[in-house]
Formats: sequence, structure tokens, C-alpha cells
Amino acid sequence: MFPERYVHLEQARRQFGNRVERLGAMLGEGDPLADEAAAVLSTLPPPRREEVLRQLTAGVLPSSTPEPLLRLSEHIHHVPFWVDDERCDRGGAAFLRTGIFGGFVLAFRSLVMGYCSPAGNKPLAFSGRLKTAAPRRLSETSHFVEAVCLRGGMRPGAPGFAAAVRVRLMHAQVRRLLEGSPRWNARAWGTPINQLDMAGTVMLFSLEVVDGLRRLGVQLSPEEVEELLHLWRYTGYVLGVREELLPATEAEARTIWQLITLTQELPDEDARALADALLQSPRLQARTPEELSRAERAVEIGYAISRHLIGDTYADALGYPRNAWGLVVPLLRVVVSNTSSLLRRVPGVDMLALNAGMTYWRKAVSMGLAGADATYDMPEHLPG
Repeated sequence: MFPERYVHLEQARRQFGNRVERLGAMLGEGDPLADEAAAVLSTLPPPRREEVLRQLTAGVLPSSTPEPLLRLSEHIHHVPFWVDDERCDRGGAAFLRTGIFGGFVLAFRSLVMGYCSPAGNKPLAFSGRLKTAAPRRLSETSHFVEAVCLRGGMRPGAPGFAAAVRVRLMHAQVRRLLEGSPRWNARAWGTPINQLDMAGTVMLFSLEVVDGLRRLGVQLSPEEVEELLHLWRYTGYVLGVREELLPATEAEARTIWQLITLTQELPDEDARALADALLQSPRLQARTPEELSRAERAVEIGYAISRHLIGDTYADALGYPRNAWGLVVPLLRVVVSNTSSLLRRVPGVDMLALNAGMTYWRKAVSMGLAGADATYDMPEHLPG
């Protein structure tokens, strides 16, 4: 039986046939390996839990470790045959080279599109984190994406790999807490952070990033697109997504994304609250009248860029205001497109762009975290 969230079921059946039935079952499927491991970890005091997590990501768990943790370790440290380290590195570099434009897309398209699913956004809405700590959460997400994309970032034990494992366990713990909560409506929403939603998250950081960059005028070659998808295909595996939901090509990614979008209505009140918390976060950081004035301008620009990146249908559903900056963003696209086309013909520009992009991400993440670590902690409880 499909959860009520699957709102275009007949249309999906006409378009995709019996694949819909197979996909629909995944709305009720979580991540058993991580769920069982999170159940064990949640019984440990925080210092001991942190020690075990370090051993888990490094692949050095002692043989006396509880079986659920050993099973998870075996899964994450098994590198599928199809993984190509060099392709992963090239895919990460293709994104990092986009610098601030990649930052715009991550914040104003990928994260916002993640909020737009009325069922998929419920774990975030119930956690309360993004409404109260949107800047921090954006910085943690930026740190995660940067760590994954750095050269060697997804080698077992490397920073991106370790972050992916911690995010997987954080999701598992949230899932466990929500499944035990009377507030969770499984009939309407399916299993919290289910396989389809997890696959959608991978799409947000891969296919949706590609589409967002293209909307800004950034040019990516077909090879760069496929390599970026390859990087996130492997990252999705470490995050606990079933391999059959991890696309090997852009065409496969578009099919999966189409099927995922057929599971959702237009954004609801939770989506609007989450998007507003993100886009209005500069106001929260202003400390002086001058800073507040700059923040107000930044908020207006953010809404205009986000509207351009997600399109009017979603922007209107989210209640985005229209402002004069909306006339400027399309002009920015023309400038970016022409510049991108010109620079790609200049020898050696890729390395210069990569160095500049890495500098941008390093500074952006450092400023956003304000010297703190991105820990991706497993929550002890959810707000009431």
C-alpha cells in the first residue's frame, strides 16, 4: 500500500509501468544496517560513542565489537567494483571549480528543493534544527559537500567518507526517534528518511547541482557531469542508499528524479518555514544597523537567485517575494555563460579555477562554522 504522499500514482504508472510498484515499496524502507548500529551507539556515553565512531570510520573495530557495528563496518568499507577513484576525484574537482556559483546552487536550489517535499521535509521540520540554526546547518552541509569533493575525500577513512558515515548514522537515529513518536504519520509520509528520500538527497547534491549550475550559465562538459554523478553514486552507497537507486548516467538520474518528484505535492507550510529560515538567516547574524542594512540586501538577492534557480512554480508555492533583483539575475546568467565559455578555451584555466574554488569553499566553510567542528552528532531526542 502506498503512503498518501504518492499523489500522482496513476500518472506514474502510465509513464513508468511496474517500476512504480517496485519504487513505491522503498517509501517504507529505511536503512536496517545503520538503524541497528545506531541502536547500539545510542546506549553508549558520548565519549565512548565518539571513540567507536572513529574506529568505525577508520575500519579498526576490535572483534569484540557488537555485531551490528561490525556489519555496518563491513558494508561501508566494501568498495563496490564499479567505483573509480580517479573519476570521483575529477567529479569533485568539476564542482569545486565552480566556486561561489556552486555555493549559490547548493544553498538556493539544492537545499531549498529538499524542503519542497511535504513528506520528505517532515524529519527536518520535527527536528527543529533548521528553524533555529539555519546558518549552522548550511555550514555543516557545505562542509560535508566540500569534504566529499576534495581529492581523495571519499577514500575509506578520508574526511568525506567519515562525514558520510556520520550523516548516515545521524539519519538512522532521527529515523528511530521519529518511528517511536506519536507525531509521525506513517500512513501519509511513509518511513522517515526512507530509501526514496535518501536517493533524492543524493540527486540534490548531484543532478540538481548540475541543473542549477546550468541555470546560472556555468558550463559543464558531458564528461564532468558523468564524473560528478559517479562521485555521488559512491557517496550514496556509503550513505546507505540501495545501489539500484544510484544512477550511473545522467539519463538514469533524470528517470529516478522524475519518479521521486511524482511522490510529492507542492510545498506546504513546513517547506515555507524551512526555506524562509535559510534565506533570511543573514538577518540573524547582523549586529549593527550597517550590518542589518547589508543583510536586508543579501536576503533580497538570495530570494531572487533562488527563484531563478528553482523556477516560479516552486518559488510562488514557497511564498517568495518578487523584487527588482529578479531582473538582474538573468543578466548575471548571460555574463557567467559568456565568461565560462571563454575561459574553457584558455589553457591551464581549469587548475586556476580549481585553486580559486577550493579557496572559496575553505573560507566559506570556515567562516560559517566560526572555528567549530562539523560533527553530525546523533541526537539524543527530538524537540517536543
